[in-house]
Amino acid sequence: MTEVINVVGGAVLDSLAEPALLLVARRTAPPQFAGMWEFPGGKVEAGEAPEAALHRELREELGIGVVLGTELKAPDASGWVLNERASMRVWFAEVSDGYARPLEDHDELKWISVRNHDEALSLPWIPADLPIVRALLTELGTAVPADSLPGH
Repeated sequence: MTEVINVVGGAVLDSLAEPALLLVARRTAPPQFAGMWEFPGGKVEAGEAPEAALHRELREELGIGVVLGTELKAPDASGWVLNERASMRVWFAEVSDGYARPLEDHDELKWISVRNHDEALSLPWIPADLPIVRALLTELGTAVPADSLPGH
């Protein structure tokens, strides 16, 4: 049996208390995802706590320190299913140190409105991240009908 790859992602907001903007990152690789948008983050290393992995990944990929908020509730205890081998847990976060810039794995960062779901949904997201985007907008009080998502 193949072991599940645990991935963590940051829903980095301009403010945990009064969120208006979400930081998203455009992938450069692998080829099938290059040019698509995602939540920054990465793999949890052996023996590493998921929260510690998220702090490390955001520092490596974006050059930022963050304060973590709550975890975005996923439909499964292991997180959001990305593919047959990987699942991702996502935490809300706010920048506490540094200035976000694309250091690894991304060529562009963008702050998008969480109040204007058309802006959020107009981006070409990595397909596995779309349900997470919808849940995030719902959690933040900007519910999105399922039929307004691309591919639905």
